[in-house]
Amino acid sequence: MLEDKIRILVVEARFYSDLADELLRGATDVISAHDAEFDVISVPGALEIPAAIAIAEEGGRGPSGKAYDGYVALGAVIRGETYHFEIVANESARGLTDLAVGKRLAIGNGVMTVEDEDQAWARARPSEGDRGGRAARAALEMIALKRQLSGQAR
Repeated sequence: MLEDKIRILVVEARFYSDLADELLRGATDVISAHDAEFDVISVPGALEIPAAIAIAEEGGRGPSGKAYDGYVALGAVIRGETYHFEIVANESARGLTDLAVGKRLAIGNGVMTVEDEDQAWARARPSEGDRGGRAARAALEMIALKRQLSGQAR
């Protein structure tokens, strides 16, 4: 129904827990300001975010599952001394894009890929870059677009 509240699942990678807290604060502030409902689940790192969204989406189609209108992916990938940074950054982004396109999901990508912790903090804090809030706004805008294009516009 059009009167139903928007329901969003926030999936946060807790690898950098203090940064995750800031990203989550920005995201939940924006979602709450839009009077939407949300749940939060945590995963170990950015690579696990796409799998968690896929599991939630599939579970939401079951008789006792909880369906979501959109998703917010939050996490931080900080460059280290090895090639691992590129793998995590590229594959987490690819996984989210594959879900968004292949399953037509409204996903706000708030997984930061940065050179160092200073960049991460500047992007994570709601008072500065507010990457979590920006990801939540992107999810809300994609939900609205999906509803509009499917004839369910509010």
